[in-house]
Amino acid sequence: MESDSYIYGRNAVLEYLEYKPEHISKIYLKQQLQGRPVRDVEQLASQNRIPVQRVPGRKLADMVGSVNDQGIVAAITPASYIELEDWLEDADVARNPVILALDEIEDPHNFGAVVRTALACGVDAVMVSKHRQATISGGVMKASAGTILRMPVIRVVNLNQALLKLKDTGFWICGTDMEGSRDFRTQDFRMPLVVILGSEEKGIRKKTREHCDMLVHIPMKNKVESLNASVSGALICYEILRQREPEPE
Repeated sequence: MESDSYIYGRNAVLEYLEYKPEHISKIYLKQQLQGRPVRDVEQLASQNRIPVQRVPGRKLADMVGSVNDQGIVAAITPASYIELEDWLEDADVARNPVILALDEIEDPHNFGAVVRTALACGVDAVMVSKHRQATISGGVMKASAGTILRMPVIRVVNLNQALLKLKDTGFWICGTDMEGSRDFRTQDFRMPLVVILGSEEKGIRKKTREHCDMLVHIPMKNKVESLNASVSGALICYEILRQREPEPE
């Protein structure tokens, strides 16, 4: 089973070397592994005085388990979360910031993929709760291709209380739900906004739904009931980006 003190995969390790090298204590490379990504890792590690060791592939498996480590593993101090109050201190509500709130997304791949898309679309922060939520781990780092290092991740004890605080600050709350909602393409998203994504199995919780100012859904064809969180998040994030960016010439 993978440890939270390791990240693995070329992109994840390279992102860490570029943005958080001070949190890497050592890098392990599979023996005989060659290529441009390996040279980039070795060069950045040398610049930051991070030791690199060549090891057998089974040594990497002992550290991170049966995953696609691509022959590269780094020992790290785990990525940190931020407090909602600290994020709000620096936020400019007049700029219409966007927070993507994850309601019990327990799959690390979904978590990482959501963060990667959110960053690409200019989302300002991702918000998660402490319970029933995938943590920032090697799997999440790999799924996000390391981009989670550049995304503020707010962690709260109680998601519903955090939503109330954000509403008091001027944010509007948008939930995703197939029932009693409108097509997401017809919703105006040009406001300080929190978008809540629920799990594919359960959706957003009933109590959380009650805090929403608006509800949207993604229309489905051919009797498909739902999409996973990363796909749903990508569609909505890109619609928000489309509304806020000028039309291409």
